[in-house]
Amino acid sequence: MQDYFPIVVQVIPLDNYHVQVFFDDGKIVEYDAANDLQGGIFKQLQDIQIFKNSCTILNDTLAWDISGDRNPSECIDIDPFTLYELESINHLIA
Repeated sequence: MQDYFPIVVQVIPLDNYHVQVFFDDGKIVEYDAANDLQGGIFKQLQDIQIFKNSCTILNDTLAWDISGDRNPSECIDIDPFTLYELESINHLIA
């Protein structure tokens, strides 16, 4: 049996510091980033416009491209396995 490696294909940042994350196998989850924003590298994402405007996909996962240069080694990203383990919200999407 082949192991599945989750690949993010779409992200939709929301006004409440949540991000809807869509995977290549059809699973959809909602990531709550609010707790991450308290300090460290994530603190710069406290501005909701920066949070939403820099939210993207890099390294096949949810990421924030703060510099805007699409450099995958300089982004803030979330482990795709961490995201994939979240509860599916497919039933909430029309």
